[in-house]
Amino acid sequence: MSYEGPEDEAPQPRSRRALTLTFAALVPVALLGWLGWSALGDEPGHPSGTPSASAAPGGTSTPSPGAGSLAGKVVVIDPGHNTGNFRHTAEINKQVDVGNGKKECDTTGTATNAGYPEAKFTLDLAHRLRALLEKQGATVKLTHDGDRKWGPCVDERARIGNTAHADAAISLHADGSAEGNHGFHVIMPGAVHAGAADTRPIVAPSKKLGARVAAGYRRATGEPFSNYLGDGTGMVTRTDLGGLNLSTVPKVFIECGNMRDTSDVALLTSGPWRQKAAQGISEGIVSFLHES
Repeated sequence: MSYEGPEDEAPQPRSRRALTLTFAALVPVALLGWLGWSALGDEPGHPSGTPSASAAPGGTSTPSPGAGSLAGKVVVIDPGHNTGNFRHTAEINKQVDVGNGKKECDTTGTATNAGYPEAKFTLDLAHRLRALLEKQGATVKLTHDGDRKWGPCVDERARIGNTAHADAAISLHADGSAEGNHGFHVIMPGAVHAGAADTRPIVAPSKKLGARVAAGYRRATGEPFSNYLGDGTGMVTRTDLGGLNLSTVPKVFIECGNMRDTSDVALLTSGPWRQKAAQGISEGIVSFLHES
C-alpha cells in the first residue's frame, strides 16, 4: 500500500530543516499503515497476521508464549470420517466394541449431490477451528489431519481424547438426510454403563458443552435448528455412538447441516461461511471452558 500525504499538491519546503521534520513525521505514520496492511492478510486456518502455534506429530499443537485465556486447556477436535475411507471398505467395516454393542470401525460419510465429501468439509472446518482455539491459547489435538489412508476407528477417536485428558472434545460432521430437511443439531451422550463404556460422569458436562456450542453456532451462522431431529431444540441425545460412549471427557458431535438439502449445501460449500461456523463453535467451546 502506498502512502499519500494529506495534499497532493503540497508546496515544497523552504529549507532542509523543514524537509527533515516533515520526513520524520511521516515515517511513523507510514509504518503504522504497513502494519495495518500486514494484519489484513488471511489464509484459511491461519490468518497471516497471527503466527500459528507450533505443530507436533499427530496433529497436536501447542500455544505460543503469551497466548490467550485458554492457556493450559486441551481441546480435541475430531474431523468426522476420512476422504480415503471408500478405498478401504474392509478395514472400515470391521466391527469394534462401543460398550453397549458393536459397530463399524468407521463409515465413508456422506457427500453433496455434486460430490463434495463430508470428510473434506470436516477437515477444513477442523483447521479453521483449531486456528481460532490456538489464538485463545488452547492446546489443540486433531484425531487425524488428513495424514492417514483411512480411519481412525471410532473407538480410537474416543481414546485420543481420553489420552489427551481433553477439557473438551468435539466431533465435526454434516448430515446426509433428504432434501427439505435442513438445519443443524448437536448430539450429546446419554447414560451408558456397559462393557468398556461409562458415560455417567460426562453426561452433565457434555450437555453444558453442547448447549454452549449450539448457541455459539446459531449466533455466528444464522443456521436454524434442525427441522427433522431434536424437536426444534437442535439438541439430540444418543447412546449408540462409539465416539461418545467410550469418551471419558466432555464431548459432543455437531451435524453442521444437511449435505443433501439445497439451502444447506450453499452454506456448507462456502469457505467464508465455514469460517463463521468455526467461529461459532469456537465461541461455544471457549464459553464452556471458562465456566468449567
